[in-house]
Amino acid sequence: MDAQQVSEGFDLANPGDAVAMTELARRAYAHYIPVINAVPVPMTADYAAHIWRDDVWVLRSGTSLAASLVLIRHPDHLLIESIAVDPEEQGKGRGRQLLDWARRRAADFGLSEIRLYTNVLMTENRAWYQRAGFAETHEEQRGDKRIVHMRLTM
Repeated sequence: MDAQQVSEGFDLANPGDAVAMTELARRAYAHYIPVINAVPVPMTADYAAHIWRDDVWVLRSGTSLAASLVLIRHPDHLLIESIAVDPEEQGKGRGRQLLDWARRRAADFGLSEIRLYTNVLMTENRAWYQRAGFAETHEEQRGDKRIVHMRLTM
């Protein structure tokens, strides 16, 4: 995609967005490396594969990506696989825009529940999702990481 064609707003991600999404995730999640003593999963995700098989959206700001949202549709819920907001865009309501978009997509699919999971040590994320209406449902050990599952019923 020609950089001049990029304008502010939600777009369905296309294969040309995969590299920019990886770079965005690295910027958005880098500060968590010392917190969880590991590289957060979104930093190493295969965004090209997600774009091919999942419901992936980007929020553009000028010629760059301000935020991205990876949604995976299940029969009974919509899973937020990842949500990333560029550090330069944080505090501008971008995350809330992404959550509102996830709610809309769930409604489009006829689903009344959105789920997500995050590392238990990412306390900022957990608190933010709780303020947005998500409830923690349970914790799970995945390899050397402990994750918490969260759910929003609409």
